[in-house]
Amino acid sequence: MNEAQPVTITLYRWAGRWGPFKVKIPCGECALTADVIQDTLAHELAGVPVTLRARDWLSTWWEPLKLLPPRGYHAPIVMVEGAIISEGEALNRGVLTQAVINAHAARTPMQGTHLFGKDNCKHCLRAKGYFEMAKLAFTYHDVVKSPAALYEMLARVKPLVGPRTPITVPQIWIDGEYIGGADQLGKRLALTVEPNPERGQNSLTAHPAVRA
Repeated sequence: MNEAQPVTITLYRWAGRWGPFKVKIPCGECALTADVIQDTLAHELAGVPVTLRARDWLSTWWEPLKLLPPRGYHAPIVMVEGAIISEGEALNRGVLTQAVINAHAARTPMQGTHLFGKDNCKHCLRAKGYFEMAKLAFTYHDVVKSPAALYEMLARVKPLVGPRTPITVPQIWIDGEYIGGADQLGKRLALTVEPNPERGQNSLTAHPAVRA
């Protein structure tokens, strides 16, 4: 991941006081959510700049209710960049990972040379071979084994090809410039491209396949 302005995560926990009312019983799901956030930051989101704020819901209950339509009636409430991603139950770490990476990718341009793929993809292997033939160093991201890699690939490719275009692998960048798939990489590096009509369309196909 690249350096950028930190993504803000806010956790509203069942705590605090408002007037004569005071929370006396701690919230187990709030504590669990806090643990999930910390562990996700240490693993899936390691390297992503994040600012984490913890707020007592009863003392600041009106803050999440400013959203339209109103939400945020039940702690724990988790917000990423001011948008609620979870409330009223323990946090799903995949939801947090996707929301943070989406925000991070939107404000940080891709840098360096990257190949997003999966181990059982022959076109990913072909793309790796092209890089090796060209003696060009790259960083490989397995989108099956790494949720962060999957969400970053989707967050960066979808704005380029449109939200309704299916995203295939590999997805490739060279020096921060989006290349596309293995065929586009081969052409860019002036290497032989092996056409395969059985592969289906990739995200750069000019015309969608016609189904009978």
